[in-house]
Amino acid sequence: MATLTGLTFGGKTWTPKFVQEIDQEKCIGCGRCFKICGHNVLLLKAMNEEGEFVDDEDDDEIEKKVMTVANPDNCVGCEACARICSKNCYTHSALNN
Repeated sequence: MATLTGLTFGGKTWTPKFVQEIDQEKCIGCGRCFKICGHNVLLLKAMNEEGEFVDDEDDDEIEKKVMTVANPDNCVGCEACARICSKNCYTHSALNN
């Protein structure tokens, strides 16, 4: 199988690496990755003490907020989210055709 590649504007080969997961133990919910992603891939979600996702309206149950990969099909493989993340939460990989 061949790896998906593209070309930069300057003609160099570029291999996109698509977001696979976010380590929710490391994530502090700062939102920097959400702001840098222009493709609606990410979503900040609230968690309770047991690590289960809860609705934002249940304020008394919220322990913390973490980023999630809500729309992985929108990812273009630029890795901007991982580069801006100060906690090194992201896992990316190249896709094979």
